[in-house]
Formats: sequence, C-alpha cells, structure tokens
Amino acid sequence: MKATGIVRRIDDLGRVVIPKEIRRTMRIREGDPLEIFTDNDGEVVFKKYSPVGEMSPFTMTYADVMSRACGMPVLICDRDHVVAVAGVSRKEFMERRISAQLEEIIEQRRTKVAVAGESKRTQPVEGIERYAGVVSPIISSGDAIGAVCLLLPESGAVPNEGDVKLAQVAAAFLGKQMEE
Repeated sequence: MKATGIVRRIDDLGRVVIPKEIRRTMRIREGDPLEIFTDNDGEVVFKKYSPVGEMSPFTMTYADVMSRACGMPVLICDRDHVVAVAGVSRKEFMERRISAQLEEIIEQRRTKVAVAGESKRTQPVEGIERYAGVVSPIISSGDAIGAVCLLLPESGAVPNEGDVKLAQVAAAFLGKQMEE
C-alpha cells in the first residue's frame, strides 16, 4: 500500500470523506459501491466493488462462447477494468483500465456500432491499439455497471446485425444475472 499523507477524521455519524484527488485518480464517483476490508493490524481498506468482476469465472466462459459464435474477440468490462477476455491474449487485456471513450459509452447507456469508413473509432482499453466493433452497456437494476465489447477483427470487417444483437443480448443477460 502507498501512503498518501492525507489524514481525515471520522464525524459523529461515522463518516469519513475520501479526498477529491483520490476519488479522481481512482475513478470513484458519487454512488459507487465500496467494499470494506479489515485485518488484525487495525487496517481498514476501501476497494471499489465490481458486481461484474464478482462473476469473473462465469463472464470468462460467456466471453469464450460469444467469441466462437461471432468470430470476433470479446471483452467484458466493469466501469473501470476488463474482467473477461476471449479471442485475444488474456495477458494483454485482463485487468487493463478501460478508456474514457468506453466510460462515456457506458454512461450514455446506448449500444455503439462501428461503421465502415468511420474515422473516429472507439478504443475500449487504454494503451492498446484495438478498436471496438460493438459496445453494449450492461445495465443492472437501472445502473450502468459495465459493457460487452466485440473487437473489430484484424481484417477490419465491420460487425453485422447478428453481431450487434449478440452483444445486446449478452449485456442484457449479464445485467439480469447481477440482479439475482
């Protein structure tokens, strides 16, 4: 763990304020769930909670099946990181931070589809030059909690209507799974 040098007092209701700089750096937004851990040394650790990440073994299998069905690489992300990968190197993509572009699409709650000849393509993962063919946000209990991304194949072929529907169904299914 890294010391920040910031000290906060707990108020009479048991609340503590997480400084703005830390919230911005860690991408913690109002309403984000935080998981609380403690240990025997008296440490209390707050960690961003990811319902999508909690389903990691399931989402990994789901991504595998999807990738085989559509012949495109598949990423499943929470609001911060890639949590499941199929059709490309897992080492390269797993736990990588999602891009601001992908965050915006998740916030907008609308499926985004790449169009042939489009100049502004969506790069879903920071630092990796691969682009999304389809991005479908995962909505659970009214909250946008992640996305299903079909990456454009190396050939650059744009997704067809079936690929778009597959991503939308997968996102809807995962959203429903989170609710149960």
